[in-house]
Amino acid sequence: MDNKQKKKLTETDIISKFILPAIESAGWDSLTQIRQEVKLRDGKVIVRGNLGMRTTVKSADIVLYHKPNMPLAVIEAKANKHEIGKGMQQSLDYSKLLDVPFVFASNGDGFVFHDKTISTTKAKNIPIETEIKLADFPTPAQLWQKFCEWKGYTQAQLPIITQDYYDDSTSKSPRYYQLQAINKTIEAISSGQTRVLLVMATGTGKTYTAFQIIWRLWKSKQKKRILFLADRNILVDQTRLNDFQPFGQAMTKVTGRTVDPAFEIHLGLYQALTGPEEEQKAYKQVSPDFFDLIVIDECHRGSAADDSAWREILEYFSSATQIGLTATPKETEEVSNIDYFGEPVYMYSLKEGIEDGFLAPYKVIRVDLDVDLQGWRPSKGQVDNQGEIIKDRIYNQKDFDRTLVIDERTDLIAQTISAYLKRTDPMAKTIVFCNDIDHADRMRRALINHNPEQVKKNEKYVMKITGDDELGKAQLENFINPKKAYPVIATTSELMSTGVDAKTCKLIVLDQNIQSMTKFKQIIGRGTRIDDRYNKLWFTILDFKKATELFADERFDGIPEKIMITKPDTIIDLDDTAFDDEFANEEKTDDSPTGDDTIIGGIGDLAGTYEPGETAWDDDDNKFIKYRVSGVTVKKLAERVQYYDADGKLVTESFKDYTRNTIKKQFASLDEFIKVWQSNERKQAIIDELASEGVIWQALEEDVSRELDPFDLICHIAFDQPPLTRKERVDNVKKRNYFTKYSAAAQSVLNTLLDKYADAGVSEIESIHVLKVKPLDELGTPMEIVKTAFGSKQEYEQALIEMKNALYSNEQESA
Repeated sequence: MDNKQKKKLTETDIISKFILPAIESAGWDSLTQIRQEVKLRDGKVIVRGNLGMRTTVKSADIVLYHKPNMPLAVIEAKANKHEIGKGMQQSLDYSKLLDVPFVFASNGDGFVFHDKTISTTKAKNIPIETEIKLADFPTPAQLWQKFCEWKGYTQAQLPIITQDYYDDSTSKSPRYYQLQAINKTIEAISSGQTRVLLVMATGTGKTYTAFQIIWRLWKSKQKKRILFLADRNILVDQTRLNDFQPFGQAMTKVTGRTVDPAFEIHLGLYQALTGPEEEQKAYKQVSPDFFDLIVIDECHRGSAADDSAWREILEYFSSATQIGLTATPKETEEVSNIDYFGEPVYMYSLKEGIEDGFLAPYKVIRVDLDVDLQGWRPSKGQVDNQGEIIKDRIYNQKDFDRTLVIDERTDLIAQTISAYLKRTDPMAKTIVFCNDIDHADRMRRALINHNPEQVKKNEKYVMKITGDDELGKAQLENFINPKKAYPVIATTSELMSTGVDAKTCKLIVLDQNIQSMTKFKQIIGRGTRIDDRYNKLWFTILDFKKATELFADERFDGIPEKIMITKPDTIIDLDDTAFDDEFANEEKTDDSPTGDDTIIGGIGDLAGTYEPGETAWDDDDNKFIKYRVSGVTVKKLAERVQYYDADGKLVTESFKDYTRNTIKKQFASLDEFIKVWQSNERKQAIIDELASEGVIWQALEEDVSRELDPFDLICHIAFDQPPLTRKERVDNVKKRNYFTKYSAAAQSVLNTLLDKYADAGVSEIESIHVLKVKPLDELGTPMEIVKTAFGSKQEYEQALIEMKNALYSNEQESA
C-alpha cells in the first residue's frame, strides 16, 4: 500500500491492518493479552436544574496485559495523516490510571515508545522516548522482565503476584482504581507487609476489591484461613450473598458465638466474636495463629482505637496479616488508622470518583430558618407542652431536637421536603437524618401529614428506620432494593449513616448536628452510588443544619493527617482546629457489646443523647430535659442552590452562567464562534463537543427557550446577541427564494427539511434518518429520494450544506 492510500485510512483501519499485526507478530496473545477500546472512566455526570447527563469519554485504544487484569502497556493509535507520536500524551494519561510503565503511540508507520522504567535506572544517556519499527515491537517476555525489575519483585513474590483474578465469565472486570488497589495490596503483602490500609470513597466497591484480594491470596495458598470483620449484620449478609458468593462451601458466617474451624472463609460481626464477659469472647475458641488474614470493613468505626473490642480481636490474632478498609480514615488524638495500619497503600477519593463518573455528583440546597439563625428564647416563666418550666436562655440550631423541640420547625422542614419531592419526583428514595429516635419519630408523622395522597396509596410511603424499631428495620431491605417502590422516605438517626447500599437514593436531608468529618462523609455516601438503569445519576442534599459547610474544610477530600501525641515541651505549632470533633458517644456506641444479629445504631439511636457542652441535664433533679413547645412562628429566610465543580468546590452558579463560561473557554469571541460554526459542515459535532463539556441542551432550552437553535442559544447566552427563533430563520430563507435553482422534487425535499428544522433544530436535518419519517417517507426510501431529487448522495449533502449556510447567512456576513 502506498503512502497516499495509507493516509486515507481511518484510525480503525490503521489499528486492524498495521498495529495489531505488529503486536501479534511479537507474540502477544489476542485472547488473553490484548484488549481494544478499554473504557477506563464512565464519563462525569454534569447536573444543572433537575437534569443530569454524562460527558463523553475516550477509551484506551489498546491495553496489553501479562495476564487478565494485570496490565503492562497502553497503546494509542491515530490515523496515518497524523505524526507518529501524536497520541502519546493521551496514552500517558491512560498509563497513570492503569499504573503501567510502558506507553506507545502509533500512526501505523511504527511506534513511539515511552519507557518509564528508564528514569529509575542508573544508566545515563538512555532516552525515555524512542521511535521503533513495527517489526521491533517488544515481546511479552521482554516487557514482563523489565516490569518485574522496575517493581523489584523477588522470585518468592511472583507466584502470589501472578495469581489469577476471579473471573465469573461475564463482562464484569475491576475498574482501573480497583485494579490499582488490589495489585498494590497484593504487592505489599507479598513483600512481607502485615498491616495494610485501603482508603476508597463510599460507593467505589470496597467489598468487591476486598473479595479479589482475598481470592488471589487464598488461591495462591498464601493465606489459608481468612476472617472478614464488619460491625453491622446487613454488611455481613450483603457481603456473603453478593461479592463473596464465589467462595461457596468454603465460607461461613459466624453465628451462635461459635468459630467453626471446618471453614476457611469466616464472615462475622465483631459483636458475635467478643463481649465484656470472658465467655462471650468467641474468638478465643481458636488459637492466635488460626487466622492468617483479617480484613476489617469500615475500620474507621473503632478497630484502630486502643480500647475497642475490634482492637481486642486484632491483637489476639496479631500474627495475621490485617487489611483495613475505609472511606473515611479517622485521625484523632485517640484513634489513628494510620498509626495502626500504616500509610494507605492506595487512596481513591470522592472527588476522583465523581470526576471519573463512577460516583454521583450532588447539588446542595441550603435552607436557613429564622429560629436557627436568630435563636429562640422563652418568655419569663414559659412552660413547655408538658408543663415543664423552660430554662431561660437563648436556644439555637444545635439545641433544636436535642434539648428543645419546636413543633412548627419540624413541620416546616417536613413541608419543605415534601414540596421538593412533589416538584421533582414524589417517588425518589429519600433519607432524612435526624438527631435521635424521638426526632425521627416526629419527622415521620410530620411527613405523613404533608403527603396524604401518597400515604393513601401505600402506608409505607414514609417509614422510621431506626435501631429500636423492628418494623422499620424490616423495611430496610425494601428501601435499598431498586425494584421495591416502598418505602420512599426513611427517617433515621444513625442506623442508615453507613453500610447501607442505597443505590437509588436521590435525596439526603440533613437535620442532624454533624461536626465530625468522618460522619459527614459517611452520611453523604448514602447518595453517591450511581445506577444508570434507574436513572440515578446524581443526588440532592437538602441541608437545614449548615452541615455542608464542611465541604469548605480542606480535610474534606484531602489526605488524612496523622495526629501526633506530643509532650508540652515538644510542641512547635499544633492547631487544635485540625482535630475531628467527634461526638463523645460515637466511640462508646461502636464498642458496646451486642448480640449476634444486632445492627448498631450509634449515637442518635438512644433517645435523649446530647452533645458535649449542651445543657441537657437538670442538675437539681439529675434528669435529662427535652422541652417541647408549640405555637412558635418559624419561617424560611433563604434557600440557595450550589453545585459541585471540577475543583471539588461548591459554587453558586446558574446554568446560564455555567454555559457562558464553558463556551467562552472554547471560543474567545463571537466572530471566532461564528467562523467555527460556519466552517464545520456538520453542526452536530460542535453541539456534541459542548455537551461533552457539560452544556445540557435540554436544560438550556427549558431555562431560555425551546424555540431557539443551539446556534442562537450560544450567541444569546455567551455573547449577548438578540436571538432568532428557528421559525424566523426558516422564514428568512423562504423569503429569498433561495431554492429556485433546484428541481421541483429537490425543492419539495428541502422545504420539508426546513419545516423539520423549525420543529426540531439542526440535529434533526443532519441525520439521514430524517428521510425515513413522515412526510418524506412517502416519497420512497432515503436512497430513492436522494437519487430522484438530487442525483447522488454527494449532491444531496452539498444541498444540505448550502441550506444550512442560508439559515445562518446573516451571521456569516456580519462575521
